[in-house]
Amino acid sequence: MIEQAKQFLVQCYQELEKSESELYERIYEVEKEIEETGYYTHTYEELEHGAKMAWRNSNRCIGRLFWERLEVKDCRHMDMEEEVAEALTDHIREATNGGKIQSTISIFKPKTEASEIRIWNHQLLRYAGYETGDGVIGDPASVELTKRAMELGWQGKGTSFDILPHIFHIDDRAPVWYDVPEDAIEEVELRHPEYDWFRELELRWYAVPIISDMRLEIGGIDYTCAPFNGWYMETEIGARNLADDFRYDLLPVVARKMGIDTKRNSSLWKDRALVELNQAVLYSFQQDGVSLVDHHTAAQQFQVFQKNECKYARQVTGDWSWLNPPVSPATTPIFHQSYEDRMDTPNYFYQSCPFS
Repeated sequence: MIEQAKQFLVQCYQELEKSESELYERIYEVEKEIEETGYYTHTYEELEHGAKMAWRNSNRCIGRLFWERLEVKDCRHMDMEEEVAEALTDHIREATNGGKIQSTISIFKPKTEASEIRIWNHQLLRYAGYETGDGVIGDPASVELTKRAMELGWQGKGTSFDILPHIFHIDDRAPVWYDVPEDAIEEVELRHPEYDWFRELELRWYAVPIISDMRLEIGGIDYTCAPFNGWYMETEIGARNLADDFRYDLLPVVARKMGIDTKRNSSLWKDRALVELNQAVLYSFQQDGVSLVDHHTAAQQFQVFQKNECKYARQVTGDWSWLNPPVSPATTPIFHQSYEDRMDTPNYFYQSCPFS
């Protein structure tokens, strides 16, 4: 851990333009704390810049141009279920920001041998999935968590768009659940600029994606509870959440409404329905004044990010398969580039499921 801490502090303090004397003094303090306790405590300045660096290093994120604008909320002092639940709701409200989405991260106490906070939800806002004899109502990706929520005493309305409660546990205490206040949730009703029948599908999606099950690692310290968000790229909703056949599987529905022959692949019914589904997402978010980026603009922004990083002699790492959008990837400059898929730190890492 001392070596990890040193590596982080050197880079962090250089980027923050701290003096060498400040750096050496801080390294001495950290070494002493680790030797005495096995861990060390980040200053807020280190925590803030470390979280921003982690976003900058995130191989799978196309939106890294805005890494310096991340709002970092220090929640490390919170140790009771009620205050954690309130902080999660506050995160949703502040990130939503009336539709002008603010990139935000809330960082709770780090993991130690005796202490850990884990959120069970993949995102702070996500729809439930109910298994029935006729298939899944809602989001199939949420079936297992929905079952666990119901075992804990939660009851949804049974619709296709029920927001799941927040479920988490602190240390070795039993898991708890808290409903998300309705007035904290902003959803966009989806409609199409040309097809009036689209409203009949009664589709909606929540305004802000807040990933809540990943681990933030900064200088050897693991923050297992650090929900964070940017804003949506339209393909995340229109080409994945609503279109994947293992999610809401709406391409056949949209294609039939468009009058396209779905029995022949050569009709390109999937492609045509996919474009219109994404068009509906873009149009609806824009009409409601909710931040969203289209995949072409996002790819252009990523080019600017790469140029900026080049100025500081920092190599841009990336996972090519994730950086390319799921709609018309060959029309973006990312498709024609290659990246080293190397995991630099600080960074965000996947964790094992806390309830499996």
